[in-house]
Amino acid sequence: MTIGSTVFGYPRIGPKRELKRAVEQYWAGKIDEAALQQTARELRAQTWAELSELDSIPSNTFSFYDQVLDTTQLFGAVPHRFRDLGLSELDTYFAAARGRDGAQALELTKWFDTNYHYLVPELGPDTEFRLATDKPIAEYREALALGVTTRPVLLGPVTYLLLAKSTVPDFQPLDLLDGLVEAYVELLGRLRVEGVEWVQLDEPAFAADRSPAELDALRRAYRTLGGLPGRPKLLVTGYYGDLGEAFGILAESQVEAIGVDLVSAPDASVTVPAMRDKILVAGLVDGRNVWRTDLHAALAKAASLLGSAREVVVSSSSTLLHVPYDLEAETLDPDVQARLAFARQKVREIVLLGQALRTGADGAWADEAKRDLPQPRRDDHVRARIEALRPEHRTRAPYAERAAAQQERLGLPPLATTTIGSFPQTGDIRKARAAVRKGDITEDEYGQRMRDEIGRVIDLQEDIGLDVLVHGEPERNDMVQYFAEHLEGFAGTEFAWVQSYGSRCVRPPIIHGDVSRSKPMTVAWSTYAQSLTSKPVKGMLTGPVTILAWSFVRDDQPLADTAAQVALALRDEISDLEAAGIRIIQVDEPALRELLPLREKNQAAYLEWSVGAFRLATSGATTGTQVHTHLCYSEFGEVIGAISDLDADVTTIEAARSKMEILEGLDFPRGIGPGVYDIHSPLVPTEDDVVALITEAVRAVPGERLWINPDCGLKTRGYAEVEPALRNLVAAANRVRADLR
Repeated sequence: MTIGSTVFGYPRIGPKRELKRAVEQYWAGKIDEAALQQTARELRAQTWAELSELDSIPSNTFSFYDQVLDTTQLFGAVPHRFRDLGLSELDTYFAAARGRDGAQALELTKWFDTNYHYLVPELGPDTEFRLATDKPIAEYREALALGVTTRPVLLGPVTYLLLAKSTVPDFQPLDLLDGLVEAYVELLGRLRVEGVEWVQLDEPAFAADRSPAELDALRRAYRTLGGLPGRPKLLVTGYYGDLGEAFGILAESQVEAIGVDLVSAPDASVTVPAMRDKILVAGLVDGRNVWRTDLHAALAKAASLLGSAREVVVSSSSTLLHVPYDLEAETLDPDVQARLAFARQKVREIVLLGQALRTGADGAWADEAKRDLPQPRRDDHVRARIEALRPEHRTRAPYAERAAAQQERLGLPPLATTTIGSFPQTGDIRKARAAVRKGDITEDEYGQRMRDEIGRVIDLQEDIGLDVLVHGEPERNDMVQYFAEHLEGFAGTEFAWVQSYGSRCVRPPIIHGDVSRSKPMTVAWSTYAQSLTSKPVKGMLTGPVTILAWSFVRDDQPLADTAAQVALALRDEISDLEAAGIRIIQVDEPALRELLPLREKNQAAYLEWSVGAFRLATSGATTGTQVHTHLCYSEFGEVIGAISDLDADVTTIEAARSKMEILEGLDFPRGIGPGVYDIHSPLVPTEDDVVALITEAVRAVPGERLWINPDCGLKTRGYAEVEPALRNLVAAANRVRADLR
């Protein structure tokens, strides 16, 4: 048996974001495809070398953009609007991801309950699957040429279809299962010819609640795949939660191994049926957070499973895509660093656990397991404030009363125009931030450069004609990291990048202790911007749930407790913004849907504390202060009730790629701004494009409650795209506004 210790996947952007830089250089025409492919080969070789201590090494975990898009291309399901552009295979792939020549990109949304985003397949009754590329085979050969035998990893067929959207009404992508499974049959056959012994099929969709029909689809798929003669052995994984009923279905099939996540669902093992003919791949090392594994507890858990399967193998709980590469690259507070493990350290933990399970807990394992870890930072004042909270601390005046007071104070027109917050981060901004960090310029010099940029952004918005302005956030490297740098209880990193989508990478801060605010964080920037204009400027904050979702959060207390601590810090910031004369304050919660538990039985408790944290942060605002929130790239329909319960005066959401689908049948009682400009694509919408979207929106929302805005912040775009797009947005709003009178 070759699977003794393994991981379900590994980071792919490169320890220094080599892939990001190469891909963006290719998009800009600075390097050719050969140079890009060379970078990819180097990163794959480096990954396989780093995993050399494992008993089984995965391949086909590399992607230029997204593994779901890879699957779409692999099986010939790229929509015709991209194939008809007449581009190379690689450029067609990138066109589907980003849009090109008038062809709108595939919809982007969150990958289960993570901060990774995937590109949604578009499937219809005319979709015909076929094996269109040889990517898994080519990467297996590539590793073999380096002397590494790998286990190709594929997105499972049922999960792929469940992640897709239909191109026509009343059609279910799952109806395409038989044709897709046949394409998998062909691929497995070709992999077997190559000499592949094991193939991994990921089915994380079954960590969520599934209907009888969906469970039956899983049964049918693996009855076919498991029953294939002469195929590679199959490891089917279901990370991000408890497989529930799906585990029994897989246990009854002829697949040789099943992978389970025993971190997200630590009690899942008690439901594991006897599977004496199969291998259980136990996900015991957290693939989504950065804390060191309790090796004693993990080994005990593994040992308790020995009687339930033919063999127990140690693995990460999920793909390690969600954690940074290497802790050794960082210089953190020693007490914090001693508690952490990044991808390379987690691989070492897995190797040690596998060895201990096979040969006994001694040697290197014993040395590592006996280390005492420092305790988290404690703040008794913050804990006392939380103990003193009452329901009135999460309640504002009725919306009608607030709306009247805000309109009298602000005097905004119907179809008020604004942006989400950030403006493009130019090279000069990034250079200034790097210079002050290195000590090449003083804090005062840096502050003046940021004020100059704010002035430029305010002037631009005035010229464009937006109704509500923003300061552009030039001082913020990231909407969570900025606040982490100004709050106690957080640690920042220098090289701990993880992929969010495509070439977009983030450095999640680490919440290692109790959270508190020692001084205002945004007031000076907001008040300076407001001093430059008579139009209202929004104060911009990131909400407590999003700060948690986009950080690595301490695991020694409930998320709800940490969220309340962050919310109190934001509540104090809002109070200071109001005192400084800021009339509109936006508290972004794009991750509200992201953290929603995959199982319905766990969702009510989450929504109670997450909504409560937002309201704790915002309910101290006075009646005349307009509170906005922003959500993006999630399935909002699943949590629309919770979004309403946030009780924000205005909610802005992604809607451009989905063409206002979120508004169908929507009964939302307060202000709403469905995005009309897809900022994740380089395409500039025309005025007519925006008019069409606004016209669709006004059918569902009265003009006085409808806001016109982009889908998301503009940080990742360039001014050459942003300025014409915003001018078209304002012109379109003015056209439709005139028709409302």
